[in-house]
Amino acid sequence: MSQKIRTILGENGTLSQLIPGFSSRESQQQMAETIEQVLSLEASLIVEAGTGTGKTFGYLIPIFLSQKKTIISTGTKNLQDQLFFNDIPIIKKLFSFPTKVVLLKGRANYLCKQRLERNLQEGHFESRQQVAQLHRIDEWSHTTETGDIAEITTVPEDSGIWPQVTSTVDNCLNQDCPFFKDCFVVKARQLAMDADILVVNHHLFFADMALQDSGFGELLPGASVVVFDEAHHIPDIASQFFSASLSSRQLMELARDTQAEALKDAKDMKQLTEFTDILQKSVQEMRNALGIELRRAPWPEKPDRSLDDTIQSVKSALRVLESTLKEVAIRGKGLENCWRRSVQLIESFNLLTGTPVENTVHWFETYPQSFSLHMTPIVVAEQFQNYIKNLKRSWIYTSATLTVKNSFKLFTDTLGLNKVMQLQLKSPFDYQRQALLYVPRGLPDPRSIDYNAALFETIVPVLKMTEGKAFVLFTSYKALEHMAEQLKDHIPYPVLLQGTMSKRQLIDDFKRLGNAVLLGTSSFWYGVDVRGDALSCVIIDKLPFASPSDPILKAKIDLLRKQGIDPFHTYQLPHAVLTLKQGAGRLIRDISDRGILMICDPRLVGSSYGETFLQSLPDMQRTRNLDKVREFYNENISY
Repeated sequence: MSQKIRTILGENGTLSQLIPGFSSRESQQQMAETIEQVLSLEASLIVEAGTGTGKTFGYLIPIFLSQKKTIISTGTKNLQDQLFFNDIPIIKKLFSFPTKVVLLKGRANYLCKQRLERNLQEGHFESRQQVAQLHRIDEWSHTTETGDIAEITTVPEDSGIWPQVTSTVDNCLNQDCPFFKDCFVVKARQLAMDADILVVNHHLFFADMALQDSGFGELLPGASVVVFDEAHHIPDIASQFFSASLSSRQLMELARDTQAEALKDAKDMKQLTEFTDILQKSVQEMRNALGIELRRAPWPEKPDRSLDDTIQSVKSALRVLESTLKEVAIRGKGLENCWRRSVQLIESFNLLTGTPVENTVHWFETYPQSFSLHMTPIVVAEQFQNYIKNLKRSWIYTSATLTVKNSFKLFTDTLGLNKVMQLQLKSPFDYQRQALLYVPRGLPDPRSIDYNAALFETIVPVLKMTEGKAFVLFTSYKALEHMAEQLKDHIPYPVLLQGTMSKRQLIDDFKRLGNAVLLGTSSFWYGVDVRGDALSCVIIDKLPFASPSDPILKAKIDLLRKQGIDPFHTYQLPHAVLTLKQGAGRLIRDISDRGILMICDPRLVGSSYGETFLQSLPDMQRTRNLDKVREFYNENISY
């Protein structure tokens, strides 16, 4: 079988005949051959495939050859689409046997006909614009075959209309829905059940995994292989799905849905509308009692009087609403669904405003108009292992960033992967020739009050030298906003800001303009692929240490200290290293790319732990001299 892989991926192989400019990579072949062996042994593997390895073909080739049922889960929708629309169609051309490949998204990506119909008849909207958008969606609903809302580009993806016409696990009527036979989610799931290869994302995978625990659903029965691409996201996403959570939006949606169902099936129960109004008012008062600032914080052991009063008000409003809904639930499936949701929400709300469960972090997060409550396990390894140990599958975990100082220990310890094969493959790129690491002199400590002003003075000459063509990546949105305000009048290049439009649109504009400066935070540190001259410089403001005030991180630090373990060197530092590797990985995306990586944190070279970061970055030339940067740029990048 290895000879087949060499025939496909080797020099002048069959893949090179399908892809113009394809170059054979030894690391890619090694990855494919190792996965082929893992699949034959029904074993599992962790593989770090450095940028440029070509990891998607590295696992797709052996999967197609094995003809085993497979789930491929990605960290981002971008990669999910790339696999389904670009990479897999190429691989299918290599083989004569049929392979049914299905793309499946979460239910929020599919139109709900029942909620669309209800809103057309009884809906109340915030603006005329939403009404116009609703009618556009209705017109599209008569022509779409999939119900995938990505098809309709005339309604913005962040429009407030979408939650009104898509479903959640809470408000879905399932088989009681009058549109069940034509349900787009049901149809998509049925297609998925018959797939040979199913492409999903991590959030959907773990949502389905959580459903299995309650006796419902499985994405692909009989799947023999699971591939987690962009596996560095798995620990955080697993933690989310093993948490108990409740959002104020769920409470508000219960109120709105109750009002709509009452108009349809219980018009004589005027008190239902009164009780939903009381619930909505109580929820808003609770949001106000949590403070005006946007934050993630530990849930108070003893809430103050103001917060406690609003908690009791929400509890009372929920109890009264539940009691009334129980009386009228028999009148319609929608009302019955609202009653069942009210019972579940009472249970969740009591749990999440009460005494924390042992070995969990009890915390909350506030947003401009809403809030969420959480209990998150401090350690997820045991729960993750409990899920996968009874599923006899090969599990493949792959990413460009899984090791710290060439060790997988942080990743394996977090998920309890103690008996899994490991493979580390270096990037085939020649970083010594293609990239330069610049750590400027003279910057103060990043925690200093003078830091932002000094950062501005340091990066402007570099942006002028490169004539834009740069990402500037920040560790906080506040720092991004501060820099954006200063830059707009000091550089003659387009400045693109995260949050002003969708991520995809920002990247498209960045590529099209060719001389833009894009300012981004966490979501731009990973999953962004810009090749060629448009991106010639990546600037990172600080080493990306997570805030020690974050409630989940704080709990993990406390736990490690109780166990006599140094939390900084065993947890905080390795996490920061992996994040920095992700940000640095935006720079060189192709064998012909050249660029400057500028890290504006003096701790990289002046602290005892700086070497840990440097050892985990690609082996590139280094300098602290701006003249050397200019020389490198003029020789290698400037045209």
